[in-house]
Amino acid sequence: MERRDKMNYYLDIAQTVAERSTCLRRCYGAIIVKNDEIVSSGYNGAPRGRKNCSDLNYCTREALNIPSGQRYELCRSAHAEANAIISASRQEMLGATMYMACISPVTGELIPDSSSCMMCRKLIINAGIKEIVIRDTATDYRVVDINDWIENDDSLPENLDF
Repeated sequence: MERRDKMNYYLDIAQTVAERSTCLRRCYGAIIVKNDEIVSSGYNGAPRGRKNCSDLNYCTREALNIPSGQRYELCRSAHAEANAIISASRQEMLGATMYMACISPVTGELIPDSSSCMMCRKLIINAGIKEIVIRDTATDYRVVDINDWIENDDSLPENLDF
């Protein structure tokens, strides 16, 4: 039997964490790894004590036909990245790697080209995480250097003259 490479090993775990998601649109799973140890995990779902979309059989953003990447304030879920970050100490996150996978709640298939939203990017930057590895297929993934998010600040409006 061939041994699984380390990146896909951690991505397999993140994908399994995504199976706990309660979102009706996208099931994300994230784990934070430092010094070859998993320090925390998170999946997207409603805050503790609140009903999940999967319990309600209803998604506000879906009902309003809100495109992916917009109007997150209407979402019931705390995102996987945020949940992983709040479950780890700052010391554990400094210089760590986040592994993330996204699967369709309808088909159970991986959703390629997934990425963190603007809100989660801010959290990841402030947490001190150095890179994020995002699964695209069962064996293919992308590695994002968080410094790229800092240097190429996509939160700044374009074409504004002050």
